Amino acid sequence: MEFGIAPENVYPIWDWVGGRYSLWSAIGMSIAFAVGMDNFNRLRAGAEAMDKHFAEAPLEKNLPVLMGLLMFWYTEFMGSSTQAILPYAHHLNLLPSYLQQLEMESNGKSVTRDGKPVDYPTGAIVWGTEGTNGQHSFHQLLHQGTSLVPIDFIATLKGHDELKHQHRLLFANCVAQSQALLTGRNLEMAKTELKAQGYSEEEIAFLAPHKVHPGNRPSNTLVMEKLTPETLGALIAAYEHKVYTLGVLFDINSFDQWGVELGKLLGTHVNIAIETTDIPGDWDSSTQHLIRRFCGVNSDL
Repeated sequence: MEFGIAPENVYPIWDWVGGRYSLWSAIGMSIAFAVGMDNFNRLRAGAEAMDKHFAEAPLEKNLPVLMGLLMFWYTEFMGSSTQAILPYAHHLNLLPSYLQQLEMESNGKSVTRDGKPVDYPTGAIVWGTEGTNGQHSFHQLLHQGTSLVPIDFIATLKGHDELKHQHRLLFANCVAQSQALLTGRNLEMAKTELKAQGYSEEEIAFLAPHKVHPGNRPSNTLVMEKLTPETLGALIAAYEHKVYTLGVLFDINSFDQWGVELGKLLGTHVNIAIETTDIPGDWDSSTQHLIRRFCGVNSDL
């Protein structure tokens, strides 16, 4: 209102709704502007359906609970510290970035809800990109690396255009990746394959170990019939409830973000130091040097 906006044109946002959970609220008006109110309501309807599923489905059939339990198992008992999100759908190419905030801002905590330090891992590092791009870069590590990385593949049964042949290839690649991670390829299989390709015994002995895939690498495959506002809403809500499930299991508060607040506060102080060139002497030497370096190059600011 101080900025000049009429009170009747201001949409309230509850102070207890974190930004990463707020797209269903008044801030989602930007989504409605982009896709229309009907599609925004369809998005929310999909989320509501997942909300009801989470609240009512038995635990052994509850999708967000199972997603949370699986990640809890891999984090606490299998030593995994990351999870890859690999959507095989171009329209979901920003989903991994969205889930980075949702999961890591929520569960990147080191004290319990009553303020006691934890002595166990919490909050896995979430990362990923479109599946077809990842296949030509970091999938190598997923298949043959030494790190255990649980994976969520996300795929649709129907595409958005008439190129059905291409969509079939896309889905086939998604399934093939999960199959290769699961079954792998042992040494004898590698030798047999190389022999069929005409390699000599000496070449086979050298190359075969490099073609071994350990297998037994964990992944989920989340399948939607088609990407629609409803299925997108349900997908996002499923991850929200997965985060809450993990928060309960970790005994942490998934709904604060004091680490973010500290960075904002210090950013204000650093900006004042740059603007005034008055750098507090009790700050660490690294911070002081960086500010002096910036001020030296930007003396005209």
